[in-house]
Amino acid sequence: MDFEFTAGHRRLREEVRAFLEEELRAGTFQPTCDAWGHVSSREFSRKVGARGWIGMTWPRKYGGQERTYTERLVVTEELLRYGAPAAGHWAADRQMGNSLLAYGSEELRNSFLPRIARGEVFFCIGISEPEAGSDAAATRTRAVENDGYYSMSGQKVWTSGAHESDYCYVLARTDPTVPKHKGLSEFIVDLSLPGITIRPILSMTGEHHFNEVFFDNVQVPKEMLVGAKNLAWYQMARQIDYERSGMERLMGNYPLFDAITRRLKQRREQTKAGVRHKLAELWVEFEVGRLLVYRVAWILDQGKVPNYEAAMAKTYCTEFEQRAASFAVTALGPAGLLMPGDRRAELGGSAAVGHMNATGMTIGGGTSEILRNVIATRGMGLPHG
Repeated sequence: MDFEFTAGHRRLREEVRAFLEEELRAGTFQPTCDAWGHVSSREFSRKVGARGWIGMTWPRKYGGQERTYTERLVVTEELLRYGAPAAGHWAADRQMGNSLLAYGSEELRNSFLPRIARGEVFFCIGISEPEAGSDAAATRTRAVENDGYYSMSGQKVWTSGAHESDYCYVLARTDPTVPKHKGLSEFIVDLSLPGITIRPILSMTGEHHFNEVFFDNVQVPKEMLVGAKNLAWYQMARQIDYERSGMERLMGNYPLFDAITRRLKQRREQTKAGVRHKLAELWVEFEVGRLLVYRVAWILDQGKVPNYEAAMAKTYCTEFEQRAASFAVTALGPAGLLMPGDRRAELGGSAAVGHMNATGMTIGGGTSEILRNVIATRGMGLPHG
């Protein structure tokens, strides 16, 4: 089996790397772990959009490039490798755009897709709610249909980037009389509308990228309904595969992994054999994760829908990210536990931050327990219950 990339893929990768190296030299950004979900720059996103690297797989009439999912993955892999500030356009490029292509009206497609592709509008995702855990069907945010609009009330939590976004892609209950997996609808909500309050949630590292979002009788125009009313559960089941299967589930803390590798190479003579062997083991695991993610892209390029394959990629890759973060702290010793700002901290405190953030990697986008059920039932054909 030939695992080589094509000449076109290699040229694209070199083009992306040259762009990112130029941006680094210009001081546009500093490599950051989890930058894909935590660090945004409108200027940077517009530059990426100008090169045609947002919405790459979409039709040209909507601002896309009609390129393959494998090509898109080459671009996203390099953005992650460099820890680039891509959070602002990431969600819309990854899944909102595909949802609009699959279910959105022509009006919504024409209104949003070209602007997303140019890096001009940022989206966040409003699914998680208090007391609902990982059960999206337990959504209690209500959207009541009125004359010309839906009146939306409720609360979303752990909403990444809401404070920097223009729109929120919201899952809301439009029929409370039916079983919980039914009666759900999806909306694009302008975050500048009256009645919306965004409150920060600080992580244990003191960072602000999560938010609570409150909707108090927000009047959402009817044309902002995405797809069919009350059928969002089935729409969401498709888009969630895009959220789970990207390279970001493997390379969120790549800058840390790369930095600890470089540090240990510099200290090779002082590094214990057991530590070197563990590092080699992690690099093998990393390459396995890469293959799982590229496998999902190959399936998409064949016009098929990855489901359990996406669950496999997400489960394996996020658990690898946790092991890599834990290894970094262990390998650095006590100085690896010190936070940024402490002059004694190894690698500027990135190991400690990465280790504390790692727990959430197997939760966001579907917990490992849920995903193992998906693999068992849909991938292996095992019975439910």
